Amino acid sequence: MKKYNVGIIGATGMVGQRFTLLLHDHPWFNIAVLAASGRSAGKTYKEAIGARWAMKDKMPAELENMIVLDAENDIDEIVSKVDFVFCAVNMKKDEIRALEEKYAKKECPVVSNNSAHRFTEDVPMIIPEINPEHLEVIAAQKKRLGTKKGFIAVKSNCSIQGYLPALKVLDEKYGVNKALVCTYQAISGAGKTFERWPEMIDNVIPFIGGEEEKSEKEPLKIWGKVKDGKIVLAEKPSFTAQCIRVPVSDGHLAAVFVSFDRKPTKEEIKEIWKNYSGVPQELSLPHAPKQYLNYYEEDDMPQVKLCRDLEGGMAVTIGRLREDTQYDYKFVCLAHNTLRGAAGGAVLLAELLAAKGYFD
Repeated sequence: MKKYNVGIIGATGMVGQRFTLLLHDHPWFNIAVLAASGRSAGKTYKEAIGARWAMKDKMPAELENMIVLDAENDIDEIVSKVDFVFCAVNMKKDEIRALEEKYAKKECPVVSNNSAHRFTEDVPMIIPEINPEHLEVIAAQKKRLGTKKGFIAVKSNCSIQGYLPALKVLDEKYGVNKALVCTYQAISGAGKTFERWPEMIDNVIPFIGGEEEKSEKEPLKIWGKVKDGKIVLAEKPSFTAQCIRVPVSDGHLAAVFVSFDRKPTKEEIKEIWKNYSGVPQELSLPHAPKQYLNYYEEDDMPQVKLCRDLEGGMAVTIGRLREDTQYDYKFVCLAHNTLRGAAGGAVLLAELLAAKGYFD
């Protein structure tokens, strides 16, 4: 695989910081540009971050003195230095949509962590193991944008990546018809640490703005089909969700209730989870977990502290599968929200795009 030069747009935020750690020694990708808002532009990365470094690992030494560029005003300079960019900016949605399209129209592919383009009909929203076939819509998007190389691809909401795969892989054989999900989401999902959000210590907040709407709608795009140059949303399964912020640093846990068209046995469900692998595993992508879906038989598993970092934080863990009185089954799922859910999921998407030749 050739080496690609990449930029991180929104490099000073929590997800941007996670991108630097995932990419600084990546076998395929070389960090050529760090960019952020005008407030950070012109400073070294270390100066721009200041006391806001939120990662447990240290800032990569080779990035400390890299000069941060202005994500909006230095676009021409940025695109001249990179093959594609990761985007994780904190802006209004209409501003993000405009910014990402501006990069794409300058023939710079965008791998986005943002939600702004998730429901643009010709922008694929990808969980690499689950719906890689949606990448084919990029051809129609390029036609709309008038580009040869530039396009936008996005990852899904961080919380659904912990439980939707466990449902989706059962659908082809058994037909998932409805699901109820309650998510218990870490504070890093809000870009916070306990030092910066002391109100979360010994506290639970039963509301996360916009999260329930995303959790109910985004699965239908993942379940959807590419038709006539756009992704048509699936009509089922029906999803209902409740999303709660809990005092955990990293890791989103979900309690899932599901009913099927044809009810499988517990053993059949576990067998599918155990044996499932997707295109990332087939291609041996650098950040693909060897075992994507991991089931624990113990009654008290998976636990956030024990399981969120499995396979570099890129695996999904599942437990407590049992029959339910109102749905067919219930179980719990867990994924690391800033790795599999956010930056790591975007890096894996970029690896898939690179392996399929979309950056060439």
